[in-house]
Amino acid sequence: MGKQVNQLKAGAIISYVQMALNIIIGIVYTPVMLRILGKGEYGLYSTVASTISTLSILSLGLNSGYIRYFSKYKKNNDMTSIYKLNGLFVSIFTVIGIVMILCGAFLTANLNLIFDTGLTEKEYAIARILMILLTISLATSFLAGVFAHIISANERFVFLKGLGMIKMVAGPLLTLPLLLLGYGSIGMVSASLFISLVTDSIYFYYVVKVLKYKFYFRNFEKGIFKSLFVFTGFIALNLIAEQINHNLDKVLITRYLGAEFTAVYAVGYTLYTYYTSFATAISGVFTPRVHNIVNATDNDEKERTNKITELFVRVGRIQYIILALLTLGIIFFGYEFITIWAGKGYDDAYFVVVLLVIASIFPNTQTIGMYIQRALNTHKFRGVMYVIIAFINIVLTILLIPPFGIIGATVGTMISQIVGNIIIMNTYYHKKCNINIFDYWKNMISMSKGLILPIAFGIVIKMYFDVSTIPMMILGIAVFSCIYAVSMWLFALNKYEKNLFLSPIKKIIKKNNHGEETYDS
Repeated sequence: MGKQVNQLKAGAIISYVQMALNIIIGIVYTPVMLRILGKGEYGLYSTVASTISTLSILSLGLNSGYIRYFSKYKKNNDMTSIYKLNGLFVSIFTVIGIVMILCGAFLTANLNLIFDTGLTEKEYAIARILMILLTISLATSFLAGVFAHIISANERFVFLKGLGMIKMVAGPLLTLPLLLLGYGSIGMVSASLFISLVTDSIYFYYVVKVLKYKFYFRNFEKGIFKSLFVFTGFIALNLIAEQINHNLDKVLITRYLGAEFTAVYAVGYTLYTYYTSFATAISGVFTPRVHNIVNATDNDEKERTNKITELFVRVGRIQYIILALLTLGIIFFGYEFITIWAGKGYDDAYFVVVLLVIASIFPNTQTIGMYIQRALNTHKFRGVMYVIIAFINIVLTILLIPPFGIIGATVGTMISQIVGNIIIMNTYYHKKCNINIFDYWKNMISMSKGLILPIAFGIVIKMYFDVSTIPMMILGIAVFSCIYAVSMWLFALNKYEKNLFLSPIKKIIKKNNHGEETYDS
């Protein structure tokens, strides 16, 4: 049990280190990539990548079912059933990978159906090559995802997150020389595919040689196919909705406005994905813990409900501490940052990222709710609702792009976020998942008292100081972060959260003191 707790803590810490590293790499690497590729090719790459990403709906949400069944078998120490589960998932995702390649080939041959007159002939030629490479990358990553889920189910988060960090660093180190040599987006995607194949092989090696897991491809449990598809069917709907919300805007912008407008939107959306990654990093680590609470036989209904609500609020509070800082930072420093970072012509990217983070700050503190729903098998409503909201997003985006451009596309996504993730889902959490959502909002409102001082300081900065140069921006962000930290410490954090920050410092001090005592003796 102690090792599991340590893996959880280490996994959460490494997740945030990984997110910070991702942002640092993005800050350094992305401006170079933007300037080498130019607006047109960067917009083209972003659009093609978004188009291929929609093929991930072919997974039908099945990958989310692995941990559910693993937890069930592991509780009974039924390793034979786990090995059969491994074989089942490898078989399923091999078939899905083949279907994905066929779909990618069809899209490659019929790109005009997607982009119409939005691309030039030269852009169409590049797009076809990118489609082939990205299709292969996505298909292989889905099969590798089975091995990643096995590692995650065993709570080997240090290895999993550590390898992710290595992959993240290796990407720019390999792609940047190719960009400088003039290979463009094709070279960039080729390098990414190579790195993915290497890391996928490492996942396989770790599962087989280190964890010593086997794969049985026969005598599957009776009824498991039906049970699995029933469980994941509505997750698939949720996945479809996510793909529409995350990727369709870029495709529609390219179709109606052209690839250069997509580049501007993609810059804002890239910053938004950095933002959301901080939320999913910590909640994903707690997935096995959620299933353990739900499946525990020694918990009665009331005790289980209390534990789930406590976890929902506790994780949400920690996420809010981080996301509120990022949200205010984007609002007060985002425009100048984008101007320096991306260069001239990307001004509207600021409004894209600001609208998206404002609409999603609270949904992003509730990401663990998705895992709770799946563990409780109450995720059906979420899937149906998300699809409806996604299609509303499509209609709004198509209507708003002609008069308002990329801002119109952003507003369509923003409205769907507020209606779906805040109004509807919070009602469902409270009534159907037995999560005390009022307790959650009470905590969020109480914590927001700590934002008053930073907001006031941010307004003063915008009114009286010029942060359009790198030294002034760094100074402004540093002072703002210090004021935020002090204000939240005094007015928002509880004893548990303060201890999270203090305990590592106390351990270091205690270790140093112990070392000095040993040296003196």
